[in-house]
Amino acid sequence: MFDYHMHSTVSFDGHNSGLEMALAAKAAGMKEICFTDHIDYTTEMDMVFDAQKYSAEYDDLEVPGLLIRKGIEFGLAPDNQQRLKTDLMERNYDFVLGSVHLVDGVDVYWEPYWAGKTPQEATRTQLEQTLRCVSSHTDYDVLAHLTFISKARGNPTHELIRYEDYQELFDVILKELVRHDKGMELNTSGINRCGGPLPTLDFFRRFKELGGKIVTVGSDAHRADRVGQYTYEMVNALKEIFGYVCTFENRQPIFHK
Repeated sequence: MFDYHMHSTVSFDGHNSGLEMALAAKAAGMKEICFTDHIDYTTEMDMVFDAQKYSAEYDDLEVPGLLIRKGIEFGLAPDNQQRLKTDLMERNYDFVLGSVHLVDGVDVYWEPYWAGKTPQEATRTQLEQTLRCVSSHTDYDVLAHLTFISKARGNPTHELIRYEDYQELFDVILKELVRHDKGMELNTSGINRCGGPLPTLDFFRRFKELGGKIVTVGSDAHRADRVGQYTYEMVNALKEIFGYVCTFENRQPIFHK
């Protein structure tokens, strides 16, 4: 089994070392993992890991029976394509997740973003930002947690976003992923916080209908006790839809049937 979204203390919000996370993955029955530490540029502070710390944490990290890949989770914005190119020159990565945490430099996870907006307005604004990002960025591999905003701490509902709630907008986003040959992540962190994965399986059925091919599964673990959480069930669910699930090596997808 695979967990392709996790954070150690290399990320600003991680709680366990790379070794502790890897040992937890082995104990959870994972065969392959990928560390995807945060790079997010905001108007108030940059949440960017130190490249030397990243290398020191992972380059010599080995756990017998566990394949460890190295990646990043880059915060996409409509105007930071060059920053991503520059960051990718720091070192070689196996995998690049693209996420959309910010709207106009404001983190949608926290309460200030939601002030003065209805939940529907806040959600649509973030999804419109996502569309701008996937339309303009080409240097990432997979879009992380499309419906991430469901689990935002500032979200007063924490309800799962349904495909039909914003069907036209979601279709355009998915078509942009297909057009650029990008993948979509099934993020399991919403299961015990919102009642389902982010996004839910109907998004992946639609993604396949539109020609999408690349799909990954990640727990989004920031603590060792969450590594591999629900990934068995979700890998098998994607295999029922696509017949496979993907991992990455040197930025190239590997299809596991």
